[in-house]
Amino acid sequence: MKIKKVDYWEQRFQKEGMVWGNKPSVTVDIAAKYFKEFNVHSVLVLGSGYGRNTEALAKKGFQVSGIEISKTALKIAEKSNKENNYGINYKLGNVLEMSYPRESFDGAYCFNVLHLFQKESRKKFLEAVYRILKLESIVFFTVFSEKEPSFGKGVQIEPNMFEGKKGIPICYFTKQDLDNHFKKYEILENKLIEEPENHGGGPHTHILRIIIARKK
Repeated sequence: MKIKKVDYWEQRFQKEGMVWGNKPSVTVDIAAKYFKEFNVHSVLVLGSGYGRNTEALAKKGFQVSGIEISKTALKIAEKSNKENNYGINYKLGNVLEMSYPRESFDGAYCFNVLHLFQKESRKKFLEAVYRILKLESIVFFTVFSEKEPSFGKGVQIEPNMFEGKKGIPICYFTKQDLDNHFKKYEILENKLIEEPENHGGGPHTHILRIIIARKK
């Protein structure tokens, strides 16, 4: 029986805590540069985890909110938020069923979440994001690319989507795939980037794609 995503992440955060450490992704600086260039003030972090990237954006002066499916991760984030007075507005919830009012934010940051969903759920996710963003808002997403060493390994679920040992399917994006997912936006940049991590089996580097786009 397949494990539900909420159960997978809840169990993982319960077992591993701050899985990726307390340093933010290298993509936060890139996203912040674009957010500032386009006068973004309110940023929603989609799949905010235990808050490492959310806090980094708050430190850069943005009004930040975060939505996260794991109660354990959110508890860690809320504790740090209170202790450090970051002023982040966290919410427990599923990114496929967000209840924020229409046009609530002028920026969205999403690190390695979109590739966890199958085709129809990805479509639903992006429609929800589009709905809650203001006109000319900036979105910043990262996903696994087809350059990842794990690409093509495991059971194929959909085109370019494979389920490995952990039981969580991953979609690997080409440049064209990612462009197609954001065709309702004006695409500002779509490129590969290296993301170093050190967890589980030790130091390793992911080959991610980042896309920055503006709602039109």
